[in-house]
Amino acid sequence: MSENVVATPPVAHSTVSLARTYPVPPARVFAAFANEATKRRWSLELDGMHVDEFAMDFRVGGTETARFRVGNGPRVHTETVFQDIVPDTRVVFAYRMAMDGTPTSAALTTVQIAPAGDGAILTYTEQSAYFHQGHSAELAEEGCAVLLASLGDVLAAT
Repeated sequence: MSENVVATPPVAHSTVSLARTYPVPPARVFAAFANEATKRRWSLELDGMHVDEFAMDFRVGGTETARFRVGNGPRVHTETVFQDIVPDTRVVFAYRMAMDGTPTSAALTTVQIAPAGDGAILTYTEQSAYFHQGHSAELAEEGCAVLLASLGDVLAAT
């Protein structure tokens, strides 16, 4: 008896950690994560992005849902659950991502915010599992860097 065996790509893992300093107090940086309109602005309203849905319930156990597309790329859907929130100091969340309905990755992210002179230093650490080839630590780091730059732009404009 012969069996048809389909090879499943192995899961790849990575940890990405980035630090950015912003010239605003920690409370302002934290508020950019806690306020739904501000979070949407810096995390989804970037050039070339079309947002279909964004909703956020910022509390431990609360969720964030986003559905969007970058240019003519695949439809992206993220589901986030907030695991830990310490005002002005820390946000920990777990999220999963799917593209065109296919799960692509899951991550645990820790955002730490601390005073740094007259501003704040944000340390963003993301531990990820990638389910499909084409998703990698390099792409995750690039995406995180774009988001943190956008956060800086929004903080500077407000």
